[in-house]
Amino acid sequence: MDKIKLEILGLSSSHSQAGSFALVLGEVNGTRRLPIIIGTFEAQAIAIEIEKISPNRPMTHDLFKSFSHHFKIKVKEIIISDLKEGVFFAKIVCEHLGQTVEIDSRPSDAIAIGIRFKADIYTKESVLEDAGITLSDEFEDELETAQKPESKPQKPGKKKEIKDFSTEKLNKMLEDALAKEDYEGAAKIRDELNKRN
Repeated sequence: MDKIKLEILGLSSSHSQAGSFALVLGEVNGTRRLPIIIGTFEAQAIAIEIEKISPNRPMTHDLFKSFSHHFKIKVKEIIISDLKEGVFFAKIVCEHLGQTVEIDSRPSDAIAIGIRFKADIYTKESVLEDAGITLSDEFEDELETAQKPESKPQKPGKKKEIKDFSTEKLNKMLEDALAKEDYEGAAKIRDELNKRN
């Protein structure tokens, strides 16, 4: 399996789903981004470790780390291994007494654990092909275009849903979302485009 190394680029609150956060992973030495929507608890667990905040009592992921250290289990790497029907799957690759074991996990939990062990995060090319968002060389041009106000006023009436737009319009909306660094919106547009392919 060809693995592609990822790094955590950002964590922001979701604009459309209350209690959710967008975790944005980026391809190391590349332009592709992998946005994943995660829950509040997992976002907090990731943010606490990134910011090196010590909670009064150990959180679940800290408990996993203490347990693993006590029994000499090492977390070697995290792999975002699959995407099925819009749901990401991950594996925590552990080593114990010279034996390697892969444990199934949600990506959010796997990453929260992985950063506590300073483990590298990887994905497969197929996952990035299906769910990755590419930042083009024309990123700055897109940003300027996206910041210009619309020349035509919108007509009042029923609000269009994402499925109501043409593929051409969705591609333009995807460019605009990327230019604004709205990775959550870009992920939704990407998912609709993937359904059509």
